[in-house]
Amino acid sequence: MARRIQSAWVPGPAGRLEALLEEPDEVAAREVCLVCHPHPLFGGTMHNKVVYRLARGLRRSGSVVLRFNFRGVGGSQGEHAHGVGEVEDARACLDWLRARYPDLPFSVAGFSFGARVTLKLCEAGRPRRLIALGLPSRGADTSHLETCSAPKILIQSTHDEFGPRAETEILFGRFREPKRLIWVEAGDHFFRGALERLEEVVRTL
Repeated sequence: MARRIQSAWVPGPAGRLEALLEEPDEVAAREVCLVCHPHPLFGGTMHNKVVYRLARGLRRSGSVVLRFNFRGVGGSQGEHAHGVGEVEDARACLDWLRARYPDLPFSVAGFSFGARVTLKLCEAGRPRRLIALGLPSRGADTSHLETCSAPKILIQSTHDEFGPRAETEILFGRFREPKRLIWVEAGDHFFRGALERLEEVVRTL
């Protein structure tokens, strides 16, 4: 079966947002999932290789996936807003996705900076799960996750320079249940040498 993918433009709070909507190839859709990319100021886009593998793993498992570019990235309008505006971008895209598939439950996933944005949506209308890849262990307030009741799944490289194992385990220990922490043997923050393994982990969540 041919891959079902289409370009989309989502109305955002700072202008339209460039997006790609992908439906499952060979299985029935069981959920919709918004996917958030890494830091816009360091080259992050919806075409990042980890984001691509994340989206493909989700799609293979039955998720309808919406990848999008934050404001100021690619064809998306607006300017970088230091994480605050980007959370609002994600909310706008999630609302658009849920309106398009009103009968399906929803999840949110993201990598690095996108993982932080993902976890900010913990109370966005009862998500089925929040999937955070390569969550940086420093530099952001995560206290809201101590009370967040949404299921949280962290997937981390064993050699993540921005989320070292010891720091990540302490951080994860503060999160409210339900939660799950998965380690992938990989060379660095970008899951070097383990992208296929990462995709399979995502597919089997």
